[in-house]
Amino acid sequence: MTITEKTIEVGKFNWFYREAIGNTDTHKPPVILLHGLPSQSYTWSEIMPQLTEFGFRAIAPDWLGSGLSAKPDKRDFAYTPEAFSQALGDFIASLNITQFSLVVQGFLASVGLQYALRNSETIERLIILNTPLSRTVKLPWPMKQWGLPLIGDMITQDPLLVDRTLEGGSGFVISDERLDVYRRPFLKSSAAGRSLIATIKNLKLTESMAELESGLEKFAKPTLIIWGYADPWLSSSDAEKLATKGNIELIKLEGAKHYPQEHWSDEIAPLMVNFLRRQT
Repeated sequence: MTITEKTIEVGKFNWFYREAIGNTDTHKPPVILLHGLPSQSYTWSEIMPQLTEFGFRAIAPDWLGSGLSAKPDKRDFAYTPEAFSQALGDFIASLNITQFSLVVQGFLASVGLQYALRNSETIERLIILNTPLSRTVKLPWPMKQWGLPLIGDMITQDPLLVDRTLEGGSGFVISDERLDVYRRPFLKSSAAGRSLIATIKNLKLTESMAELESGLEKFAKPTLIIWGYADPWLSSSDAEKLATKGNIELIKLEGAKHYPQEHWSDEIAPLMVNFLRRQT
């Protein structure tokens, strides 16, 4: 099984995405995996093949402004949660997908949760890995700097911001081979840095978290939280509080931090597969 790299034009913008399809022809809903900041769809490259082994079609897009997807000027794309949510819906519709399971991880991937709440009829199952969930969440300093005047302009043009953020959040060294992929958009064009600034400045974290706090408590679809308990930026108490609700299950990864899929894929993938294969 190989992961195929694809692009698709959706409205005015090109989306880049990775797709893996197993050999087994099944009627299982596909799985869409959304990355956080400053990552890209490549973060799911160790997990996607393990999903396809059990007959799942796995699709991981680069958000607009990230990875190899288009990086629109802020005059053409607002970079707000509302704009991202609408764009995500358009991307999913362009693939003729009407029902799917959703996996999210990280800052910005919270937009995926907002999409799920607003379009719950399209969601089969939901999996959350270390994603902002509460109004108490604050942007970690490494990310907050990106939106500061002057200093943000300099930091976001430095490809090493990827190294500092991904390794700082995960707490482990990431191989040069993987970092090369994450750095590539920043080496290719200054638009990657400008898009990152626009995303951070328009994240509307407080308003978005208020929607998630109230909505996820009432979300009726089966939900699994896989949480790295050593996350330096997000409190495990938010995941624990949410898991007290009837339809939500929590699995703890004691040694994992903010980007658990980077170093714990062999532990995470079977948990995801078992959850996705359950009968409702």
